[in-house]
Amino acid sequence: MDDPVILSRIQFAFTVTYHYLFPQLTMGLAFLIFILKTAALRRQDELYNQAARFWSRIFAVSFIMGVVTGIPLEFEFGTNWARFSAETGSIIAQLLAMEGAFAFFLESAFVGLLLFGEQRFGQRVHWAASLLVWLGTWASGYFIIATDAWMQHPVGFAKNPDGTLQITNYFAVVFNSWILPQYTHTMSGAVITGAFVLAGLGAYYLLSGEHTRQAQLFVRMGVIVGLAASVVQLWPTGDAEGVQVTQLQPVKLAAMEGLFRTEQGAGIVIVGQPNVQQGTIDNAIEIPNALSFLTYRAWTAEVRGLDAFAPDQWPDTIPLLYYSYHIMVGLGTLFILAMLIAAVLLWRGRLWSARWALWILLLATPFPFVANTAGWMTTELGRQPWLAYALIRTADGTSPQVSSGNILFTLLGFAGIYTIMSLLYMVVLVKEVAHGPEEAAVSSAVRVRPTT
Repeated sequence: MDDPVILSRIQFAFTVTYHYLFPQLTMGLAFLIFILKTAALRRQDELYNQAARFWSRIFAVSFIMGVVTGIPLEFEFGTNWARFSAETGSIIAQLLAMEGAFAFFLESAFVGLLLFGEQRFGQRVHWAASLLVWLGTWASGYFIIATDAWMQHPVGFAKNPDGTLQITNYFAVVFNSWILPQYTHTMSGAVITGAFVLAGLGAYYLLSGEHTRQAQLFVRMGVIVGLAASVVQLWPTGDAEGVQVTQLQPVKLAAMEGLFRTEQGAGIVIVGQPNVQQGTIDNAIEIPNALSFLTYRAWTAEVRGLDAFAPDQWPDTIPLLYYSYHIMVGLGTLFILAMLIAAVLLWRGRLWSARWALWILLLATPFPFVANTAGWMTTELGRQPWLAYALIRTADGTSPQVSSGNILFTLLGFAGIYTIMSLLYMVVLVKEVAHGPEEAAVSSAVRVRPTT
């Protein structure tokens, strides 16, 4: 493998995939911590306060990992994608600067207050800190999504005589029509991750016979929020994402669905293997006409296949794109099923004694990370062969002075460093989980009444 373009893509894919393991968790946990603090104030119940403190510690460790692994991504724009950075810097850099100046500093400033300010400032200020941390993490996500949205759907710019791009409509960039569906879909995915981690850890404690009251709270909240977020992930956010891909990136739609030929009444392939050489799906099991209905709201509508586009416009990793998309959709469907079963058992008062259901919740914990990763792979692989869709090709955005040997050296370095960081992260997490959520009540001028 001696192609600097491919190696640069692999390095960025590796570093950004590893990085996003943490923001998806912190964005989900920030929302759940805010709910816990709100419930603690409304119900005057120390149980919710203990839960908020415990998950704030998990949030803080994950937040640190997200910060440390996010910094190299900023530098990679310059080291590995110099021509792209030079051409689009006035647009991309402004969005990333706003993420740092407005969102990151907001969340990082109030994380300290969330962790250490409860005893000194009281419950209401502590609740406000949880609110601002949640808003900060989600605002950070917005500016990152806005950056990616411009790469998916470039708007609000003009080309200078020297070939660089400049913003002509600031609000068109910041409020790109691509943002809302992608942002809501991404945030609901993060909430799913947080909810499954919450429910999974609660299930672990219940199966172990530890911290029963807190564990029941974790499972109850994780199941309710997880079910709601899983449904939202399918509709309306997932549906809105599909509609905008159909309208603005039809070749991505054809590739991720494995639709090689234009069809009227196109079906959705549930299971099958894409054969790019033959232009077919091998061993296909499909639902007839479903794709036409979901994309154009008509059972017999024509859906353009890959044959409607020049081969140099096709994504260059169609099998990987196809499988990523189907893993995302398949897991998302299973999330709804798993949480629905758990919710029914919870409603009927049988969840705490149904060990098989608790095992499902525990074993399901890592799969939202897989689904979110597969979703991002679908988004970015489907954009190829473009860095900025239909504007700048990936091969034209690299750093010409960086050799494949340079890139491979740093890729191996990242792999080694991230392995060590992962081990340290797991040690800290295991220690926190072993310590558990139950702790001495906070000594404060403002106290909440324990549950009776």
